[in-house]
Amino acid sequence: MELTNLSVIRDLCERYGFEFSKTLGQNFLTNAAIPPKIAEGADIEGNFVVEVGPGFGCLTKELCKRAKKVVAVELDKSLLPVLDETLAEFFNLEIINDDILNVDISALCEKYGETSVDVCANLPYYITTPIIMSLLESGAPVRSITVMVQKELAKRFISLPNTPDYGSVTASISYYANAKLLFGVSAGSFYPAPKVDSAVIRLEIIPESERIPVKDKEIFFRVIKAAFAMRRKTLVNNLSQEFGISKTDGAEMLKSLGIKETVRGEVLSPKEFAKIADAVAER
Repeated sequence: MELTNLSVIRDLCERYGFEFSKTLGQNFLTNAAIPPKIAEGADIEGNFVVEVGPGFGCLTKELCKRAKKVVAVELDKSLLPVLDETLAEFFNLEIINDDILNVDISALCEKYGETSVDVCANLPYYITTPIIMSLLESGAPVRSITVMVQKELAKRFISLPNTPDYGSVTASISYYANAKLLFGVSAGSFYPAPKVDSAVIRLEIIPESERIPVKDKEIFFRVIKAAFAMRRKTLVNNLSQEFGISKTDGAEMLKSLGIKETVRGEVLSPKEFAKIADAVAER
């Protein structure tokens, strides 16, 4: 059964009474070349994999062909009987009906005796960043995250300081992972077709021992968030607003770190944010 074939998709919809949900951001792939390309780019040969949002299972099939074990987490209960049919041939698959934000990834690893997990997903655009940040912040032994996202968001994930797409999401994610763009996917590759193009990115998780050292992680992320809260204002102004530091003290603090007092957040690297956060923490 070719699960990217539009006739097959329509037949499954009719037989199971399935209707696409705009609320859940459901758009299924109809380009047969994409699922194996994602699976190859994910580099999951012989590994333990968690897939978020399997839909009708076109990517799940490719993951099951390569992975040791796949746990597919699907929020939409109406898709479960469809998946029972489309993925019946695979015995290395478990399907969980739940919200990925409620799933304990570490517990899944323990259940299957695995020390690491790779995550793959075709996420609804409206919840992409919360899910990715939740996975990164969970402390679970995630080795990589390969995900299809809106093209504009992908550009933000891989951008560099002092470029138009660089922002708080970029700096925050780069603390946890190295982001790499794998390939683009046109809107016409989906049914129903979304209004924007997509891209597949891979986040290679940085081991905790190799991450940028910070004295207080909470302050570090607050500094990043504050830096981009009002992009037209200087970092001194934004730090004053967030932490109650006087502009004079803020300017002196930056100067002592070798950073210009007129600097704006979009030109600073994560390492520079860490230096600033440490200075704020000392206060």
